Amino acid sequence: MRINVNQTQCGFVMKNGCYEKMIFAGTYHYPACMGYKVTIEEMRGRVGFKEVPLKVLKEDAAFMSRVTMVEVPEGQLGILYINHAASAVVTDREAAYWNVWEPCELRFIDMREPVMDRNVEKNLLRLIAQQYYKKIEILPGEMGLLYQDNILTDELGPGTYYYWLYARDVLCRIVDLKMKELEISGQEILTADRVGIRLNLTATYRIADPKRLVETIKGVENQLYTRIQLIVREYVGRYRLDEILEQKEAISGFLAQRMREEQEQYCVEVQTIGIKDIILPGEIRDIMNTVLIAEKRAQANVITRREEVASTRSLLNTAKLMDENKTLYKLKELECLERICTQVGNISVAGSGTLIQQLRELMGT
Repeated sequence: MRINVNQTQCGFVMKNGCYEKMIFAGTYHYPACMGYKVTIEEMRGRVGFKEVPLKVLKEDAAFMSRVTMVEVPEGQLGILYINHAASAVVTDREAAYWNVWEPCELRFIDMREPVMDRNVEKNLLRLIAQQYYKKIEILPGEMGLLYQDNILTDELGPGTYYYWLYARDVLCRIVDLKMKELEISGQEILTADRVGIRLNLTATYRIADPKRLVETIKGVENQLYTRIQLIVREYVGRYRLDEILEQKEAISGFLAQRMREEQEQYCVEVQTIGIKDIILPGEIRDIMNTVLIAEKRAQANVITRREEVASTRSLLNTAKLMDENKTLYKLKELECLERICTQVGNISVAGSGTLIQQLRELMGT
């Protein structure tokens, strides 16, 4: 059996299943019939020869002079640098890497402290599996509550944080501190006069006590929704429909006051509560439209009668003045004559008398 070994390769010679030695660049002859077996390997990266344990290979001086032995302590990660560049994460308790054509170096990262050292470069994280660490991102307007082994240990502001998962379980509860809007839609409520109406409300609030909220309340939005719903039903049920329509703003003020009195138990700060719509049943809406039309017609009739009275009173005053003053009467007469003449295209005069006399006769004066 002829064996050719290149310059960058080596060979592991086995005889009858036992390791004998290493061979390097050159041509060799080993008879297979005598139990020889040669495994060729490139001398780069990790040693891939697995047919014998490393403990056996470590007894070979030729092997040890060409490799870097790696032993990773408990609670640490090994970062393998090849040609001064990070290339792999080493987690094995023991491994060997060729150190012939490419210089190898191993550096360690301690995972026993939960908080990741800031000296760990971000480009190393792409090599480390996420099962070893946890990345936490807190956006502006948010706050993070950090729990280690289910014990609150820190409150985190906006930023990016990294924690090792070797020594403790790490959990972060992120709470949004920004203003939120809560819609309470289609609430069907009976008024005091047994009229069913539907209300659409809107409320705005923000988280005021994140720590107590996480520890004591589950589903704060649903609880606020239910509480506002109950308060609305309690308030609206006391009044008749006409009273509710008249005091829409008062209802909003009452709701806001009641929720501010109770907001501490929900760990929130209520900003506003308002009624968007009051939806009436179809029959009630038709009746109210009829009443509205009747009211507007009555108002229009009143205005018309008022104007007629004012016009009649003005005519009466004018008649009294003309009766007391003959000159004013003549001026009014001439004014009427002028208006008649402006509407006439041609005037034909027949009979005796002057034009003025005929006009007087025509007007009956």
